[in-house]
Amino acid sequence: MGEVYFYHLTRSSVDGALQNLLPRALAAGWRVAVRGTDADRLDWLDQKLWLGPEESFLPHGQDKNPHAELQPVLLTLGQPANGPDCLMTIDGAALEPSEIEGVKRACILFDGHDEEALSHARGQWKALTGAGCAAIYWSEESGRWEKKAESGGK
Repeated sequence: MGEVYFYHLTRSSVDGALQNLLPRALAAGWRVAVRGTDADRLDWLDQKLWLGPEESFLPHGQDKNPHAELQPVLLTLGQPANGPDCLMTIDGAALEPSEIEGVKRACILFDGHDEEALSHARGQWKALTGAGCAAIYWSEESGRWEKKAESGGK
């Protein structure tokens, strides 16, 4: 079973954090799915990822496009078709304990300035660790990423 990393964003935007995390996941040889909750938001994110610098191009696509199963990074609203090693959720997207069993890592990115997002992430931490999932909570509040909490799971 994989671990769940919670990323409490206070200095980075979601797209900025993804532009940092996605290349690392790809360098590890992982296929990644990014699950959101809103089609327009995923369209926006798709454009942001295409418009990055050429030397840091992130090969990706959306699940609504042909050949979604072939994408190294897939933006999705539901179950990822690309068989990801890493499943990242944004904007409060759901993540079930059973999904963590099939990946090497799951990541929950949430806006630390949004009380609703904070509350939702706390609920996800409680539900996932309560189901026996190993979890690590990361915060960038100090200006660099620091591990703030860890739960070993089963």
